[in-house]
Amino acid sequence: MGNVFAKKPKITEVDKAILSLKTQRRKLSQYQQQLEAVIEAEKQAAKDLLREKKKDRALLALKKKKVQEDLLKQVDGWLINVEQQLADVELTSKQKAVFESLKAGNTAVKAMQSEINLDDVQKLMDDTAEAKAYQDEISAILGEKLSAEDEEEVLAEFEDLETQLTLQDLPKVPSTATSTEEPEEKLDLPDVPTKAPVIEDSSSEISAHKKVMEEPLPA
Repeated sequence: MGNVFAKKPKITEVDKAILSLKTQRRKLSQYQQQLEAVIEAEKQAAKDLLREKKKDRALLALKKKKVQEDLLKQVDGWLINVEQQLADVELTSKQKAVFESLKAGNTAVKAMQSEINLDDVQKLMDDTAEAKAYQDEISAILGEKLSAEDEEEVLAEFEDLETQLTLQDLPKVPSTATSTEEPEEKLDLPDVPTKAPVIEDSSSEISAHKKVMEEPLPA
């Protein structure tokens, strides 16, 4: 029920012009199709009449075909004009819509700017600068130099840290010497003699051997 009382969109003169041009375009397109059908029919009739040896009537059919072709050319021109006019109207309508949008936007910007007072803006900037200066002053007070006692404590702590880092960087002294060489393989060698070797007389050994050879063999 709510849609019954809904406000209908307003139909402008531009809308009416566009509707009229589209209607004409549709009618001209239909007329084109009719003329093309008549032209094709007259052409076929002329062929049939020539087969029947009816040259006069065949010539008349070709004349009718020529008239329809001339009319079709005129319709083509009208259709081109209608298409061009329709394109111009639609383009102008879109340009107007864009212009109205830009105009509305410009009006909105001016309205918002009118709500902003330049004196208020300047006051805001001054307040911001004062607040920043006050904060900088507080930071400067909180960041004043340390007392002499604090300076000495900081310096002592710095020296202590420096000493610790120096000791950590020194190489460590190994507690027990470790040999990196691999143990040599033990060889099973004879003991070294402590006395000079006794050399027996070879001449006595030869004499004894000769004596044994000269003894007679038992019977």
